Amino acid sequence: MIKIIAEDILKTLGANPTRKEILAKWDPENEAFWQKFGERIAKQNLYTSTWALTLSFVVWTLWATIAAQLNQIGFHFTDAQIFTLASLPGLVGATCRLFYTYMPGLLGGKNWTLFSTALLLLPIIGLGTALQDTSTSYDELFILVALIGVAGGNFSSSMANIGFFFPKKNKGLALGINAGVGNLGVSLIYLTAPILLGMSFGGLFGDPLINVKTGAEVYIQSVCYAWAVPTVLTLVLIWIFMDNLPLPKQSPKSILSIFGNKHTWLMTWIYTCGFGQFIGYSAALMLLLNREFPEVSMAWGAFLGPFIGAGMRPVGGWLADKFNSGSKVTLYSLILMLASIIVVLLGLQAHSFGMFFAAFLLLFLTTGFVNGASFRMIPYIFNNPFHSSLVTGFTAAIAAYGAFLIPKIFGWAYSNFNLVTPAFYVLIAFTVITIIITWSFYARPNSGIKC
Repeated sequence: MIKIIAEDILKTLGANPTRKEILAKWDPENEAFWQKFGERIAKQNLYTSTWALTLSFVVWTLWATIAAQLNQIGFHFTDAQIFTLASLPGLVGATCRLFYTYMPGLLGGKNWTLFSTALLLLPIIGLGTALQDTSTSYDELFILVALIGVAGGNFSSSMANIGFFFPKKNKGLALGINAGVGNLGVSLIYLTAPILLGMSFGGLFGDPLINVKTGAEVYIQSVCYAWAVPTVLTLVLIWIFMDNLPLPKQSPKSILSIFGNKHTWLMTWIYTCGFGQFIGYSAALMLLLNREFPEVSMAWGAFLGPFIGAGMRPVGGWLADKFNSGSKVTLYSLILMLASIIVVLLGLQAHSFGMFFAAFLLLFLTTGFVNGASFRMIPYIFNNPFHSSLVTGFTAAIAAYGAFLIPKIFGWAYSNFNLVTPAFYVLIAFTVITIIITWSFYARPNSGIKC
């Protein structure tokens, strides 16, 4: 019967169907359709979407590589103002994620990706212009830095869109590539920013500012302007290689249905402990290093933490599959995360950069494990694929607030206590509660849920 249906679909498409005709009959679960037409188109969309998402993460965390430079090149902002600016992209990005999830279904995956990527040009060019003048006010930077946050919303729309191109047997790998490689945009901006800060591009982007401590020329605008060209090229790739699929449109009633389930909130808490800390530390790392270890130049090594965290995300999912238990991998990773945070704090208190940075790298590694393993838990807790998709989108949105909360917590600690230790006490308590939740509801024997 299945073979007959497959042959019928292929007959209706004819020998040489157009791309539009193939998309109209899209059925990746049909093996014959997938092999003959679907796989090639799906992979084109995946690779293009993945790069567009990587670029979005670059822009989303771009400010984190700039913020620590401001007062050294002539700006005069307080710790509270600096950390507030660092938190803004996270606040805006997380809020955008709450509704970006549903935009591909409303406007089409290609159309929305094209629009949301083009939108990145506004903060890139705006900040590049504003940062050349040290008289630029805090309020002006507040608005421009907030605009960077729209890049953070692209994760939810990208993940919501790309999964529909693949059959169930390939969804995990496709979404893992899209999310994991996309997250690498954080380490990419950390890796390239030190290079761009010293590049004049022949004076194309304007005159340098002078570092008041070292006397070095700093082209801070280059960190922004340099990404305008890749953004435009990405728009061309999206136009050529991406497609609009007829995606399901969620009604408000169906969306609200997930909020009455306690597991929606429990998984949101757990995933926030993973991704929230990953993106939060990524946003605040350079500021923390500059404040605690000003004698150490980490411009070339700061990318390592986000790189490890993003790289370990697929490994976390793989381990969860291998041991057939995302909850146990999540639990053990959370325990290791707790130990890492404690050692980070001890390194700060001892003013030992080696201890601090080694523990921070381990901390980033554990966030990757938690991110991959906890995302694997959701489809097993929510058997309905539709509800699973909604919960995944919601948890991803809320977890992104970590990029806002962690810099704000650091700023609060410095403003009120003149040291960051109280902030890490808060994060330790948060992680302990997450361990208790994971054990009590999912990982303990006879919990009633095998995930």
